[in-house]
Amino acid sequence: MSGKEFFLRRYEKLGWKPSDVKLKQAIRINSTNVVDDEETVKRLQSRGIKLEKISFLEKGYWISQAKLSPGATTEYLLGMYSIQEAAAQIPVSLFTNLKDKIVLDSCAAPGGKTVQLADLMHNSGVIVALDIERSKLAALANHLERCRIRNTVVYQMDARRVAELGVKFDRILLDVPCSGNFAADNNWFAKRSLKDIKANAGIQREILAKAAGSLKNDGEIIYATCSLEPEEDEMNVDWAVRNLHLQVEDIECYGEKGLTEIFGKKLHRSVENCRRIWPGQTQGFFICKFRKGG
Repeated sequence: MSGKEFFLRRYEKLGWKPSDVKLKQAIRINSTNVVDDEETVKRLQSRGIKLEKISFLEKGYWISQAKLSPGATTEYLLGMYSIQEAAAQIPVSLFTNLKDKIVLDSCAAPGGKTVQLADLMHNSGVIVALDIERSKLAALANHLERCRIRNTVVYQMDARRVAELGVKFDRILLDVPCSGNFAADNNWFAKRSLKDIKANAGIQREILAKAAGSLKNDGEIIYATCSLEPEEDEMNVDWAVRNLHLQVEDIECYGEKGLTEIFGKKLHRSVENCRRIWPGQTQGFFICKFRKGG
């Protein structure tokens, strides 16, 4: 099953009435390379790029006006900021106590969240960044170099093979491959069907299971998708709670509570601790924080 009408009906059943979506471009200032955020904002304004603080992000700014591409400034080349979608800036911010930790970024390219991790870690500890596609590794390496990241090693590897590294991680970021959503892709409705959404959900469960096996006791996993589909979001969280001995942590961030009843099926009550972001100024997003018990 597929088609715009089919998916929009699903979203209404999930409690969201589709409305006009006007995505706004955003940046995130990199503290590692910036002493004074306001000075960076002024420098960009002098170049014709006007910024507006994003209320739900610590280092995020909307681009309200731009006379040139934000990827063509000296400040960008110096790693003073990253061009990063607003909702995509949330997951990494939900980790606790990152300094000196061993961290896995399981699906890292093109590297926006990897740089954000290193920024919050103050270049301490170690980040192991994986991506399955060789073609994306150059962009990832370039991003890390431009932003002066020194604590990251990069592997071309399927996240489902992470156990081969023989490492136990303190923190794991699972920004998993997903079906995406219509807000960021004008042809989304024509390309997607329920069949391939379920296939993606199966791959995500495999990645989750392998990550859980490589996580230290009392470690944290942030699971995130830019999919609106419950099979890839709340239903995967429910499966992880019931099968991987992971606990869902309550998080405070932008978005609505996770759904605990989907198409008549009741999910584990802790799934409401997740956050679902419907498209608006940002693209759609889903975020969950797991902790592994001892």
